[in-house]
Amino acid sequence: MTRAIRMHRTGGPEVLALDDIDLPPPARGEVRVAHTAIGVNFVDCCHRSGLYPLPTLPHGLGSEGVGRVEAVGEGVHGVAIGGRVAYAGGVPPGSYAAARNVPAWRLVPAPAGVDDVALAASLLKGLTAEFLVRRVFKVGPGHRVLVHAAAGGVGGLLCQWLRHVGATVVGVVSTAAKADGARASGCHHVVVRAEDDVVDAVARFTQGRGVDVCYDSVGKDTLRESLRCLRKRGLLVSFGNASGRPDPVALAELQAGSWFLTRPTLHDYTSTRSELLHAAEVFGKLLAGGVLRPRVHAVLPLAEAATAHHLLESRATAGALVLTP
Repeated sequence: MTRAIRMHRTGGPEVLALDDIDLPPPARGEVRVAHTAIGVNFVDCCHRSGLYPLPTLPHGLGSEGVGRVEAVGEGVHGVAIGGRVAYAGGVPPGSYAAARNVPAWRLVPAPAGVDDVALAASLLKGLTAEFLVRRVFKVGPGHRVLVHAAAGGVGGLLCQWLRHVGATVVGVVSTAAKADGARASGCHHVVVRAEDDVVDAVARFTQGRGVDVCYDSVGKDTLRESLRCLRKRGLLVSFGNASGRPDPVALAELQAGSWFLTRPTLHDYTSTRSELLHAAEVFGKLLAGGVLRPRVHAVLPLAEAATAHHLLESRATAGALVLTP
């Protein structure tokens, strides 16, 4: 028996319930992880609302956790009872729980010197930043980059990583209160949406050249604005739905600047064990070395998962949210 947050129907944060559920022994290839910290991500809200439908109801939420190995199923090698491990993505939602069974191949070693809350606040976001900065578009010195939601959980780490590799970073935030957080995360220029036009501001900051790549996690409200910020043959990376699912884009729209558009997912960039371990190793070294500094907005008890979702959807957070069992 374990405690878990589950949804019995789709809807707002009020549908989240704290249930006692039976937890069977780990199946072959699985490991039971007793959580010490659980990451909260916007994709969890998309599952809860029904935007990303779950296969059955009731169902758990959450795809990121840190903890200790409590039990090991048959056929699992290289994972020891008591070992400190973490996972992010690639598993069915269900990390909002005191413990759960996880496929062993999705686990990564927790980096030494990084506490559990910091790791839960940053692993999924950091793995996302890794493939965005290093593989979707290999950012380097001299590149001009635009990041929406630059004061958020993913945005903050993304800006820090971009600054580290030598890019010029333009961050967009919703209010002036978040501007300092974006600058602290490495933004050379910050656009406050409530005070300035994003397209005009980007043109000023880039002397009319536009950005080489734009990372847009906001979605519906910003996609076409993002296209207009690109240089000729620039790339728009749309990877989130904070304002809703983006509207369809006609191919002819991209002709205005010979633009490229992609919609990548973490799953497709960590689909093999070797890809996952390498990405986690690269991220872990930057995290342990202090290059990446996750901002934690709040740590809440598991029973207050609904509060975490309210905070996230209201865009009132400046950093990550973490639950503890």
